[in-house]
Amino acid sequence: MLQMKSYMKRNWLLTTVVIFLVIAGLTVRLGYLMLHKSETYAEMAEDVWQRERSIKAARGQIYDRNGVVLATNESVCTVSVIHNQITDPETVIQVLSETLHLTEEAVRKRVEKRSSIERIKANVDKETGDYLKSQKLDGVVVDEDYRRVYPIGTIASRVIGFTGADNQGILGLEVAYEDVLGGTNGTILTTTTAHGLTIDGAAEARVEPIAGLDLYTSLDYNIQLYCQQAAESCLAATGAKTVSIVVMNPQNGEILAMTTLPEFDANTPYAPVESLLFTLDEEGVRHPYAWETLTEDEKTNFLNAMWRNPLISDTYEPGSTFKIVTSTAAFEAGVLKVSDRFYCPGHYVVEDRIIHCHKRAGHGSEDFRQGIMNSCNPVFMQIAERTGAEQTYVTYKKLGLFQKTGVDLPGEANSIMHKLENIGAVELATMSFGQSFQITPLQLLTAASCVVNGGTRITPHLGVSVMNPETGEITELSYPTEENCVSEETSALMRELLHDVVAEGTGKRAYLAGYTIGGKTATSQKLPRSSHKYIASFLGFAPAEDPQIMALVLIDEPVGVYYGGTIAAPVVQEVFANVLPYLGIPMTEETAEETEN
Repeated sequence: MLQMKSYMKRNWLLTTVVIFLVIAGLTVRLGYLMLHKSETYAEMAEDVWQRERSIKAARGQIYDRNGVVLATNESVCTVSVIHNQITDPETVIQVLSETLHLTEEAVRKRVEKRSSIERIKANVDKETGDYLKSQKLDGVVVDEDYRRVYPIGTIASRVIGFTGADNQGILGLEVAYEDVLGGTNGTILTTTTAHGLTIDGAAEARVEPIAGLDLYTSLDYNIQLYCQQAAESCLAATGAKTVSIVVMNPQNGEILAMTTLPEFDANTPYAPVESLLFTLDEEGVRHPYAWETLTEDEKTNFLNAMWRNPLISDTYEPGSTFKIVTSTAAFEAGVLKVSDRFYCPGHYVVEDRIIHCHKRAGHGSEDFRQGIMNSCNPVFMQIAERTGAEQTYVTYKKLGLFQKTGVDLPGEANSIMHKLENIGAVELATMSFGQSFQITPLQLLTAASCVVNGGTRITPHLGVSVMNPETGEITELSYPTEENCVSEETSALMRELLHDVVAEGTGKRAYLAGYTIGGKTATSQKLPRSSHKYIASFLGFAPAEDPQIMALVLIDEPVGVYYGGTIAAPVVQEVFANVLPYLGIPMTEETAEETEN
């Protein structure tokens, strides 16, 4: 009996201890939840009875240098449905499908989907959105939104770019300056029941969106028009695959115009450019085809190619325009004088290779001034031999040819160069006239700017300043430069020689009465050489004695005549004939008198 009482007492004591420990544990846990986790659980509770909807922020506008609007916004609406709030689904389906021009099946699928909120259609015009609001359909939500609009359509579309359905940048400046233009979205918090129904009379909490900042660019709408008009004429005359033109201030790197025709319409970026829907047969004859015949993958590849900006994303062999760099390297190395004489029999022998001049009959005896005016390959192969690979690469590096230019656009490519240790006599010879390596057109333009502007390597760019539209506060954008990459003496001499190329040499079709023009022609053979396809190009600047504007024209795969001096130089002349007076660049006194006479 005593043992039994002792056993029961121990069990009672043990039970009491266990109950006490459980109560103590629950008390501690309750205290922890109430004191330390109260905010967390309050937020979780809010998530149950609050529904959040986004309010889109207006993107910042994009302007040209004169305040012309390049990209702006249009007020639109986004129509959504909240499943738990719909009281008459059939009416909702009917009204939405008829008003938004959607199939009944597509609308029904979203209306019947059990989710907190389901988008039916975005970018609905304001009038339609207001009509749907007036119908007071339970469960239908019409929110304010913005759609990106490009008033200039096909003008500079690859540069400006476009946005996606979420209003975020996809291409060009729109994506490069997303952090500036994008702004911060706001929110609407709606109080609901546990079943997701809106509580009548409960106030909505609203966090206002913050609009994006405005971007002012160096683009000039009028110069862009001049360039696109010149490119259109050239495209029609040459039957080329594309025509590209970029115009830049060689003193500070501001890009005034950049185009590759055909351009697409930034307002409808997924619509194919009809003139690009063709294939080429072995004889170079074009055969158009219909967009509908392409697979989805083919359509994607087509659009990516259509949006691509070859001036910054594609590399090519620059050909004879690169003789600007070869000359500069030789002058900087001190191995060349303008009075040095050369002999051109129409070719030059390098090791076991016979490398021809473009003039198979040869130029005969000539000094260097005549050599660059004639764009004589044997002359440049010989001065490259004098300079040597190592010193040549010193100049390449100073001119920025081993690095990206740093332009404020996405997708920039870099040069494809020989390793220094792999450069033999043949490689050095072909490099002298712009073959056996590849650079981007913008790298060439940047290097040439450094050569003629007194030796300062600039960063090509489009962004000039950012403005807060609410406060008017302006932030100027700056870009790196590097001085003394080329001596003043070499720069002045190159300006003089390149002026002679236009005045009396292969670039004479770029001559413009009343102005001093400098420049260099090129005819680049595309790879593989057996394709017999070419890029005709011309790089020009004006005034020759103090360059304020530089232009590069590339004509890709022209039909028939393909020489840069014949078909590309006149394009720069046409551009300069419009742009120089527009910029207020005065004629020189000497040439002005000649024009009057």
